[in-house]
Amino acid sequence: SITGQNTIMLNQSAFSNWVGGGANNIGWLAGTNYNMTYQKDKNLWENVVILGYGQNNTQGLGNRKTQDLINLSTNYGRAISKNWFASAGAGLITQFDKGFANGNDPSAQKISNFMAPGYVNVGAGFTYRPNENFTATLRPANARMTFVLDKDLQKAGTYGLKNDGDSMLFQFGFLGTAMYKVKLMENIDLINRASVFSNYLDHPERLVLGYGG
Repeated sequence: SITGQNTIMLNQSAFSNWVGGGANNIGWLAGTNYNMTYQKDKNLWENVVILGYGQNNTQGLGNRKTQDLINLSTNYGRAISKNWFASAGAGLITQFDKGFANGNDPSAQKISNFMAPGYVNVGAGFTYRPNENFTATLRPANARMTFVLDKDLQKAGTYGLKNDGDSMLFQFGFLGTAMYKVKLMENIDLINRASVFSNYLDHPERLVLGYGG
């Protein structure tokens, strides 16, 4: 089955002699969000593609990013009991463009870029899928690599890097992910995605949490 949506949004605001004040602006946003699932006999293969990018140009401020996301993942499982699968998969989370401090002000300090950071997860474990609205994956063996490929950002402490000039941080631990789809009304669904990661190699009590909806 394939479910998803494509989004293109344009907006513009203009003010002339408006006593309430305001700044002229124009913005756009484009994105795609797809979940592709193959389930037959004992096989389960899930693929997620989430892409989004948008900008806004405000008078006096110039262009600012409003959204920037690349989220790709794949997970294959083989049934071992009812609703449970032995599984393995991989995922990538990063962005298309440069990010800046101070509300994405291009004149401010650069704090991110494509694959800086780029989070890559590869692991094996178990997937629980009782129905098409809920999926949870538990990976007790998961490699998490944080890439920082922009040389300007390769400094000790940035995204966990140990030394100046490092381009990758390797971690190994437990990764748990979950997807829960809620039907709000006809043709409108809210898809919640959450994750938790614990690094066995360094302070496993410090959890890395993520959520998107």
